[in-house]
Amino acid sequence: MPAACKAQRLFHAIAGKPRRGSCSRGHAGRTRSEFTIDRHKRRLNLYLDRWQGRIPRWLARVSDWLRKPSSRWVRIPVGLLFLAAGMLGFLPVLGFWMVIPGLVLLALDVPFLRLPVRVAIVRVTRAWRRRRRRKRQA
Repeated sequence: MPAACKAQRLFHAIAGKPRRGSCSRGHAGRTRSEFTIDRHKRRLNLYLDRWQGRIPRWLARVSDWLRKPSSRWVRIPVGLLFLAAGMLGFLPVLGFWMVIPGLVLLALDVPFLRLPVRVAIVRVTRAWRRRRRRKRQA
């Protein structure tokens, strides 16, 4: 629970005012891990928004539709299919590249994948920028 909520709870206890279920920020009995999960999801969505602006429009529309909460029942099987197809990357049509979109799609719904996927996105982005910078300087 954030410090502001603890302070608000303490204020209500001292003032003798009845507390109504949750604090003014809507943190009704949520634990610290729930806030961490929400933070990782927000940050992952921020990076996916940035990537979505750089891909072709038709692919951005598909990505936008898959990222909607109502598309969860399509997103999970598609992510698993991408992972399975990526494991068969030695075949001509399929490739190891399919593992990445599969993990990203699953990370939207599986909380323990969000942080590693986001960290991987950040590292790849930084390495890509460094590489482009070196090419320009050379």
